[in-house]
Amino acid sequence: MRTCEEPRPPNGQSPIALAAGQSEYGFAEKVVEGMFIVVNSITIKIHSKAFHASFELWQLQGYSVNPNWQQSDLRLTRITDPQRGEVLTFKELTWQTLRIEADATDNGDQDPVTTPLRLITNQGRIQISLKRRTKDCNVVASKLMFLLDDLLWVLTDSQLKAMMKYAESLSEAMEKSAQQRKSLAPESVQVTPPAPSAQQSWAQPFGASPSSIGQYFDKHDMKESSYHLLISRLDLHICDDSHAREAGALKHGMLGGAIQLTFRRMAFDYYPFHRAGDACKHWVRYSEAMETRGQWARKLVSEFQSKIEKL
Repeated sequence: MRTCEEPRPPNGQSPIALAAGQSEYGFAEKVVEGMFIVVNSITIKIHSKAFHASFELWQLQGYSVNPNWQQSDLRLTRITDPQRGEVLTFKELTWQTLRIEADATDNGDQDPVTTPLRLITNQGRIQISLKRRTKDCNVVASKLMFLLDDLLWVLTDSQLKAMMKYAESLSEAMEKSAQQRKSLAPESVQVTPPAPSAQQSWAQPFGASPSSIGQYFDKHDMKESSYHLLISRLDLHICDDSHAREAGALKHGMLGGAIQLTFRRMAFDYYPFHRAGDACKHWVRYSEAMETRGQWARKLVSEFQSKIEKL
């Protein structure tokens, strides 16, 4: 993979649907979604203007799950609502070991002497939820949860500085991509329900009525796209190695320091398309304390709109 200076245009319709000669969510999509994938090892190399990185995964598995993230009958791994014209699907990826390594490129803006950044984690998993339109299979919203168990990470100060520079080098491309996604984000318009077909009858929970299907859809619906990271325990060790690189530093007794940080149940939640002043009750870790923040945000938006109207 290689980072782009300018974001590419959207992919358009699903290639699975096009290859099957269909334009809407149908049998070909369901067959591909039902596949159980096992890969012994996979290596992903990423090239950027300032650095190059590699991701190595061992014992990767991908399969469909029900809304409770359990393997079950494939008919229970999707929720189709004919009234909305949308379908929810749920996937899970698991692996035994993940190795991440990043280093500066020769023509990058990094320092001449840099320490490669390395991270090795034990087993983890990614939970993916997708909401698509049945008429063209385009993704309306998605939810990505990255779950890790105990994690031990030892960083030197030079590695920490390099990591910040790597993130800074990607920030421009990520910002352009985010602007493209926001400009193409679907508006909250009324979806025209498609004509019912025979394929939709067996895609619902057994014995479900149209009203119960709508309630079941609402229970597991993604109101907006979001990305989440949850680490059960993180032990972070940061060591100062700047003096060790200087000639004769150790002879004079100049030793670096160290700091250890321990985080339990550390979580990051990112909602890229959330608008200021909108409700947050559908957020994963919503609490009543956030309601105060919501009132404050709505007040600021109201004041901003009043200023714009005067201008």
